[in-house]
Formats: sequence, C-alpha cells, structure tokens
Amino acid sequence: MADTEVQRRETLARQRRQWETETALNAVMSDSEVQRLKEEIEELEASLARKLAPMLRHYQERYDRAVQDADLDLLSRSFPGKHGGWGTICVLDAGHEAEHPHLGTNSEGQPVAWVGTAPDDD
Repeated sequence: MADTEVQRRETLARQRRQWETETALNAVMSDSEVQRLKEEIEELEASLARKLAPMLRHYQERYDRAVQDADLDLLSRSFPGKHGGWGTICVLDAGHEAEHPHLGTNSEGQPVAWVGTAPDDD
C-alpha cells in the first residue's frame, strides 16, 4: 500500500513538472519577439538553401533515391544523424560542416540550410 502511494506521488510530481515546463515553453514561444526571430531565421535558412541547392542538388537526389529505395545501408553511412534543428535531416555526407552548412528540406518539402547541430546529435 505504501509503494502505491509513493508511486502515485511520483506520478503527480512528474505530471506537475511536465505541465510547468510546457507552460513556460508556450509562454516563451508565443512572445512576439520570439515569433519574429523564428520567422527571420526561417527566411535566412530558406535563402541560403536557394543558393546552395543548385550546387548540391546531386546530394539531395542521392538522399531521395535512398529513401525511395529504402537503402538503409547508404542512409546509415552517409546520413549518420539528423544534426539539424527540429528533426531536419541533412543530405550531405558527415564532416561537411567546414565547407558547407547543412542542407535538407523542411516539412513542406522546400530546401532549407542551417548552421549548427541539434543538442541530441552528440
């Protein structure tokens, strides 16, 4: 009986932390300045991708073929991590960061390029 009470309290504490975290994130993300910066970053990433996409088109085509053919061997060797914000997958080979930013597509299928890595790529 005591274990059940402890588990219930732990569950309630975990739910409370999750609610507090989500509330704080929603407050930050709804701020008008944060929204303005988000839009500015998205436009810069799209602009950079428009410049890079023609030059690096063969990488995107190779990635698209690998996805279409379910070539897991190629995907696991060439694209080791998402290393992009919000789950965007870079289509370039690992180690390219010194020469080019990451290149992929956004959720709408438009080219996007970005600098840096996602926190969980390590």
